[in-house]
Amino acid sequence: MEIKIYGTGCPKCTKLYELAELAVQDLGVDAEISKVSDIMEIMNAGIMSTPALTVNGELKFSGSLPSRDEIKAVIK
Repeated sequence: MEIKIYGTGCPKCTKLYELAELAVQDLGVDAEISKVSDIMEIMNAGIMSTPALTVNGELKFSGSLPSRDEIKAVIK
């Protein structure tokens, strides 16, 4: 599973990365989590609002900070 966090490094983007890591640990799934902070990469991915989270290339959250439980729900 590939999880990407899109954001330029703001506090919400950093928190989203932390929450995604915790959600993966809670579920015990095998996932690679990466950060995308380059603005051109973010734009090329079609992300209009950060922070954003994708799972296997599918946009799950954009422009808001989901809870740990919300992240777990989309990872399952």
